[in-house]
Amino acid sequence: MKFDRDLESIQEVRELVRACQKAQQAYSRFSQEQVDHICGAMARAGRAQAETLARLAVEETGFGKAADKALKNIVATEHVYAFIQNMKTAGVIQRDHEKRVIEIAEPMGIVAAIVPSTNPTSTTLYKILISLKARNGIILSPHPSARSCTWETTKVMREAAEAAGAPPGLIGCLSMPTRSATDELMTNALVSVILATGGTGLVKAAYSSGKPAFGVGPGNVPVFIERTADIRKAIADILVSKTFDNGTVCASEQAIVADAAVYQRVVDELGRKGAHFLTPEQEKIVGCELVRPDGSINPKLVGQSAWTIAQYCALTLPPETSVLVAQPDGVGPDYPLSREKLSPVLALYKEDGWRKACERCLELIRFGGLGHTMGIHSRDDEIIMEFALHKPVFRIIANSPTTHGAVGFSTGLPPALTLGCGTWGGNATSDNVSPLHLINRKRLAYGLRDVQSGPVAEPDRSSDTSITHSPPPIALQPPEKPEQSDTGPSSIPTLSDNELRDIVTKILGKMS
Repeated sequence: MKFDRDLESIQEVRELVRACQKAQQAYSRFSQEQVDHICGAMARAGRAQAETLARLAVEETGFGKAADKALKNIVATEHVYAFIQNMKTAGVIQRDHEKRVIEIAEPMGIVAAIVPSTNPTSTTLYKILISLKARNGIILSPHPSARSCTWETTKVMREAAEAAGAPPGLIGCLSMPTRSATDELMTNALVSVILATGGTGLVKAAYSSGKPAFGVGPGNVPVFIERTADIRKAIADILVSKTFDNGTVCASEQAIVADAAVYQRVVDELGRKGAHFLTPEQEKIVGCELVRPDGSINPKLVGQSAWTIAQYCALTLPPETSVLVAQPDGVGPDYPLSREKLSPVLALYKEDGWRKACERCLELIRFGGLGHTMGIHSRDDEIIMEFALHKPVFRIIANSPTTHGAVGFSTGLPPALTLGCGTWGGNATSDNVSPLHLINRKRLAYGLRDVQSGPVAEPDRSSDTSITHSPPPIALQPPEKPEQSDTGPSSIPTLSDNELRDIVTKILGKMS
């Protein structure tokens, strides 16, 4: 019965949390060297199983491509570890000699990690690695449709960590992932912080739990192809990004906004690369099948190939079709393919000049991708900077695939699989999340000034009963008159009132 299963899953959460708390208290006393030894062991173990875990994810969820999921697993282990391996997260992490302030890292405690079905193994590898690097414990809540592959990934990391000296119980995973269990995990008094990756509703629940939380918003990523762009490279980048793992990465391009001056070249290059341009009738069919009336994506079509989606929609297309391209007249609920699609389906817009393209990109971002990511292909650095300065997103990827660029694979951004959208997207951070987001910073501050050498305040005598009368008023002296010079108009003598009165009296007497 569902009720019994919910109770069992809640009890499992409580047992995992208690075990994790005990282990984390011991782990919090580990040195930086011990922590780095454990993280290195986990990264190597996860990297060694990258291909196997990727196949398990595809087999269980039906989403994406095994080869691409393997690359995501490699990013989550090898690339993330290369970025964090020399990062200080234990003991003294920074000294400001001039200001005499020393920063000391303290772990947050227990991390509740929510894992999505679209990227289950890579997200698990990444969240475990950054959590333990910060000396936290972690408990993972898998998506029910990705329970087995998430569990197996957790097992690989847990065994490697414990073999390297981590306390047992530091890494846990729910074997019965229910909504009740996830709610219990996020609200449990012993849990310190939440790393939430998943649907909008789940992320909102994380922020409503009363716990500090790092959630990520949806990405409705536009990419602008400006007239000076290398068109062949731009289309190649967009297609390698959009078809990567069949579009399951939230940073993948959702719409191309092409400058009118190069629009036909963009269309020709897309066609040369295997894109199919939907007719208005086909666009309506695909929109209705892919996007449900409430705006959510049909889970049967998430992470499927363009050909599989075409078959589902009863369209006859060649199996080698790379993407489906719609050409909607606008942006918004009346144009379902103008939103995030989590599949190799693109919208295409034609705009005359970069300013109008800018407005269209803003429309798309505001419709569903505030704070996330956008792309631009151009050789004009001034226009690139204009887009960077004035778009409400926190990752602007120039002349690179947005999928690979946003996660730090093809750019210099920190490699990460949790991409913050800042306050624009309702998130706590705009960063690519790293171990530094999962530590508390204690500060030891030495005195710089002798406070006693400053001015001494007057004592308060308001309650002194020895004062029996008010002090005499202070006589205000008139301001001194400025000295007069001996020449010029200012040398005219000034008469007193009495002298002036005597003169007037004499004049009046002579007149009478």
